[in-house]
Amino acid sequence: MLASGLLLVALLTCLCVMVLMSVWRQRKLWGKLPPGPTPLPFIGNYLQLDTEQMYNCLMKLSKHYGPVFTIYLGTRRVVVLCGYDTVKEALVDQAEEFSGRGQQATFDWLFQGYGIAFSNGERAKQLRRFSITTLRDFGVGKRGIEERIQEEAGFLIQSFRDTCGAFIDPTFYLSRTVSNVISSIVFGDRFDYEDKEFLSLLRMMLGSFQFTATSTGQLYEMFSSVMKHLPGPQQQAFKELQGLEDFITKKVEQNQRTLDPNSPRDFIDSFLIRMQEEKNNPNTEFYMKNLVLTTLNLFFAGTETVSTTLRYGFLLLMKHPDVEAKLHEEIDQVIGRNRQPKFEDRAKMPYTEAVIHEIQRFGDMIPMGLARKVTKDTKFRDFLIPKDTEVFPMLGSVLRDPKFFSNPEDFNPQHFLDDKGQFKKSDAFVPFSLGKRYCFGEGLARMELFLFLTTILQNFHFKSPQAPQDIDVSPKLVGFATIPRNYTMSFLAR
Repeated sequence: MLASGLLLVALLTCLCVMVLMSVWRQRKLWGKLPPGPTPLPFIGNYLQLDTEQMYNCLMKLSKHYGPVFTIYLGTRRVVVLCGYDTVKEALVDQAEEFSGRGQQATFDWLFQGYGIAFSNGERAKQLRRFSITTLRDFGVGKRGIEERIQEEAGFLIQSFRDTCGAFIDPTFYLSRTVSNVISSIVFGDRFDYEDKEFLSLLRMMLGSFQFTATSTGQLYEMFSSVMKHLPGPQQQAFKELQGLEDFITKKVEQNQRTLDPNSPRDFIDSFLIRMQEEKNNPNTEFYMKNLVLTTLNLFFAGTETVSTTLRYGFLLLMKHPDVEAKLHEEIDQVIGRNRQPKFEDRAKMPYTEAVIHEIQRFGDMIPMGLARKVTKDTKFRDFLIPKDTEVFPMLGSVLRDPKFFSNPEDFNPQHFLDDKGQFKKSDAFVPFSLGKRYCFGEGLARMELFLFLTTILQNFHFKSPQAPQDIDVSPKLVGFATIPRNYTMSFLAR
């Protein structure tokens, strides 16, 4: 009896010591972490954050705590980096330490660390290397993909002509076109614009992408462990992500049945061949789950970001008809109206190049960046960031850094033009992020934005049902993504 009593006392003492040591360690850590508002148990800094305006809220906190500060999204500890100097110092100067991938709770519900975008360590490295090589094999960055984009632009022009100048919402016109470029690489073929399944996929992508920008989407980032079990809009986002995964799985099964290892038709075939080659490797990252989810990463990223950028761009051009008029002038001078634009035309079109850059800068598609995490205990400036701490590199704060852009809140192509009207690069142009996890689809996206925009403007004038001064170009939603407002427009033949 005495022995068991002593054992209980010893256990309780041990437990108390462990708790005290944990608290002491936390307090010691707090002394070395970047400053920030004091968190409460479980809810973190929920009371200091506005889920409707998460980006703006974090930028306000940076005015109080400086360009490097710590917040708690529920129990998630996040170090926030603001401004060009801070983001570059972390993502470029200390690229290896900041190369981990943090959470994106909505997408993590499906991906769970698999696939190229949301994985870490050796898996991320191998899948990234393979994807870059395979995309290049299928023409990305070469003449082959340019011809594919030009062909798709031709289909888009015809579909706009078929509207006969009626006012339309351009959302799905653009996403069908952009999606078909990446589809031809990952699936080996394009979809017909009237394909019901294709339209359903585009709605699923748009729906889940928009959810991440909503107040509920940001709330889910804090309390996903509880909210994933509750009813609410998050369940619809999960349903959409599941629908996308089911579609990719079906495509993979079709490819498996007709695979010729000597003649890969698309990205899926190339991955299946690599799976066969590595089937006896117990540490391989080339297996079915990574195939399905990497393909979904490429399909999703290759559709949503470029099509949303173009949609925002059209709205901005209707707001600024003087900019549209100058684009028409440069297109007529350099390309004329009798041949299709080529990517090489870009070198002689500084104004067009400046406008595209300014659309991307103003549109600020992923304002808080894809979350990173530090891969080891990291000394950053005067702070110590513990291993696996998440990091938000605020790309929007770089794209709006007043040290680089004179009037960052205004849409103005002059931000990318010098005194002689020539195109001027800016180090703070980072819509594709920086460092080891930058978006490797950057080259493809740039080519698409240039060729689609110039081809459309070569053929049409834009008309809004509203007067330019009445057009609202502020975003509809800003969360993980920036979503432009819904609008209609007319495409009038030139």
